[in-house]
Amino acid sequence: MPSPVLVIGCGALGRELHELRRLNGWSQVTLRCLPAELHNRPERIAPALREAIEDGRREFEHVFVAYADCGSKGEIDRVVAEYGIERLPGAHCYEFLAGSDAFRALAEAEPGTFYLTDFLVRHFDRLVRRGLGLDRHPELLPQYFGNYRRLVYLSQADDPELDARASGHARFLGLAYERRHCGLGHFDRAVTKGVVQWRS
Repeated sequence: MPSPVLVIGCGALGRELHELRRLNGWSQVTLRCLPAELHNRPERIAPALREAIEDGRREFEHVFVAYADCGSKGEIDRVVAEYGIERLPGAHCYEFLAGSDAFRALAEAEPGTFYLTDFLVRHFDRLVRRGLGLDRHPELLPQYFGNYRRLVYLSQADDPELDARASGHARFLGLAYERRHCGLGHFDRAVTKGVVQWRS
């Protein structure tokens, strides 16, 4: 028998979602993640979610969406409202990973900030260098990143190797570098709020 709760999440959060499931003992929660590459085409996230929700509702008693708005311009909200389900709060993963107050302070201190998470540090070459075509057309870098001034790595794991890689990505982009360790605390609370009501 499948578990009664399905969490449909972003592939960029898959490692963290599985870790929360393990740490919290959520044996009644099943995780399914959509491709992280959708973030490069946010208009495709809501249609992909709709399909995943339709599939999930045939198997599971409850569905929770582990996405924020993620650049969908309200389309994700329209989908979850249609099905009467909930999603993670906020505009994007950086907000619920760092916490709303901390993220707001970062954004106000320097609006021209490019953010990385553990996943984006690990997959920077695939999603940014190759995903944006910068490996083939480095002359496009100023068009994509000319308005940015710094790169902030919002880390989930306290990993010196990832810190070094993130610093290297900042150098590649020509941005000042800063690391803020967030851990999983804010993310844990946001996901728990969405699924604990159905946990058995």
